[in-house]
Amino acid sequence: MKIYHCTHCNYPVYFENVVCGNCSSYLGYDAPTDRMVALAPGDGPWMCGPDNSVPYIYCDNHQHAACNWLIPQSDETGLCDACDLNRTVPDLSDPEKLEEWQQLELAKHRLVYALNRLGLPVQDKMSAPDRGLAFDFLADTQESGQVMTGHDEGLITLNVKEADPVKREATRIQLHEKYRTLIGHFRHEVGHYYWDVIVEPDANRLAEFRRIFGDDRADYGEALKKHYQNGPPADWQQHYISEYATMHPWEDWAETWAHYLHLMDMLETAHAFGMRVDPPTTPDLMMNVTADFDPYQEPDMERILKACVPLTFAINSLNRGMGRPDLYPFVINASVREKLRYVHEVVRNAPSSL
Repeated sequence: MKIYHCTHCNYPVYFENVVCGNCSSYLGYDAPTDRMVALAPGDGPWMCGPDNSVPYIYCDNHQHAACNWLIPQSDETGLCDACDLNRTVPDLSDPEKLEEWQQLELAKHRLVYALNRLGLPVQDKMSAPDRGLAFDFLADTQESGQVMTGHDEGLITLNVKEADPVKREATRIQLHEKYRTLIGHFRHEVGHYYWDVIVEPDANRLAEFRRIFGDDRADYGEALKKHYQNGPPADWQQHYISEYATMHPWEDWAETWAHYLHLMDMLETAHAFGMRVDPPTTPDLMMNVTADFDPYQEPDMERILKACVPLTFAINSLNRGMGRPDLYPFVINASVREKLRYVHEVVRNAPSSL
């Protein structure tokens, strides 16, 4: 992600900040101008927008410490574009559920930021019932049983226990996964959504998808059963980004899509910080890179990949030095590179509206 600055003192702030750490100004994110705006004391409204002429207020979920986005005072929903996607949230009177939901919203807002940067259509189900996007954040109960994270015709369901780092880590270990995070869940599940609204309806895109990923018409239930009974094929690391991607072409797509968003965010952050990897003891030119371009504006996926490989190696090495697992514990093989190029092409040619 880019580096934001307080518009009052120009001090760098995080995307989630509600107060500037330098001048103590209250902050709000203005999505249309992609700025972190310093707000005058008081409850607003504040004059924001492209020419600072429109009265803005906080999204209603600011009162729950779950959102720092600003919206026009005239917005009848009272919700920002990210929060407006929610269909169901947990019981906010429960302190534990409130904290879990706050963590879910942090990840979801970062997701929506990336989708906006990519120019992808982000529309709620209220305005587009058949093709819109919505989220259910649900908890396990004795009555309804265990909530399964997944996607169904634009509705993404996440189990709120994924926001508990202890429970999430226990699940990661139980399932023998290398990586399991909230932002990873969001990126994976939204990949299923965009397959439905961008890839499947286009005959040419769908034909190319089937050539690269396989036939999506394969029985999903049988594929799921086979995967959990037999595990991935022995040579999966030569063709897929993860073991789960081997299960069905839909999951291969969603896993690849998620990694595409991982890499774009990573490289944008490196670009924002002016990062350079140039190890003097390594003559291999593949390890030398300067993050001097914005990946969201780059048409060549190979250039993005060439920059990401040494960056991930350097970051993983730093993590190992601190006794932490690799930040990006994956290998981008030749097959995955082709799949990522396809995702990049689909994104760059996607319609801006549904």
